[in-house]
Amino acid sequence: MVWWQAMVLGLVQGFTEFLPVSSSGHLILVRELMGLNSTVNSAYNRFFDIAVHVGTLVAVAIVLYKDILGLFRKPFKRLLMLIVATVPAVVVGFSLEKTGVIDEYFSSARYLCFFFLFTAVIMLVSEIVAKRTKKKKDLSWGGAVAMGVMQGIGVFPGVSRSGSTIFGGTVTGTDTKQVATFSFLMSIPVILGSLLLDVISIGGSGALGSADWFNIVVGMLTAFASGYFSVRVMLKLIEKANFKWFSLYLFIVSVLTFSFCFVPSL
Repeated sequence: MVWWQAMVLGLVQGFTEFLPVSSSGHLILVRELMGLNSTVNSAYNRFFDIAVHVGTLVAVAIVLYKDILGLFRKPFKRLLMLIVATVPAVVVGFSLEKTGVIDEYFSSARYLCFFFLFTAVIMLVSEIVAKRTKKKKDLSWGGAVAMGVMQGIGVFPGVSRSGSTIFGGTVTGTDTKQVATFSFLMSIPVILGSLLLDVISIGGSGALGSADWFNIVVGMLTAFASGYFSVRVMLKLIEKANFKWFSLYLFIVSVLTFSFCFVPSL
């Protein structure tokens, strides 16, 4: 990987992290197109992905710092909701790590078309439900659990984490502005947890010792800059529940990815 490739991946991560299109799926797809996917480099690629996720994490922390501080004010209801909503992603992540499924899905673009299509469908359903729900309610425990379960599903590349949580909140009739804020808050513990797990698992493999830290820093900085822009745009889009264009885009990407991965082998 050279510096401009790291910059491209950082931009892809930043622009797609908070849009309901799957940043992890796009990172794998773009890396595949640039010839950077390799089982030999899979550990380093995973760490790079987490590093650029940290860049977007800083961006969302700056934008939502008031909401983050509000988590630690009595009676701590929203903080408890956040903890509960994080559990499904932790359980799914640990389970996949134990079975080795993560390496299989994250080192190849082969399955992305199916996951992109899944995200396209749930985003279209989200818009239909949001537009038909006349009386929206405050975020409840049921809404938080639904968003948490969907975030667990969102660990697969190609399944948008933000799109999944938006779907979970929307189908429970939760106010779209609260769904947006809580969805982005949910990304914080998941990214931090993923970073910790990857540092522990990859550190023992020696991959970090040979890592190109300059490229990692370049990726993180570009992910931060583009992520800051992306999160502000997405907060407004979620309030309007305008998701059909994301759904159409993902359907097109799904078809193109299927052609790229399967048609040549037919």
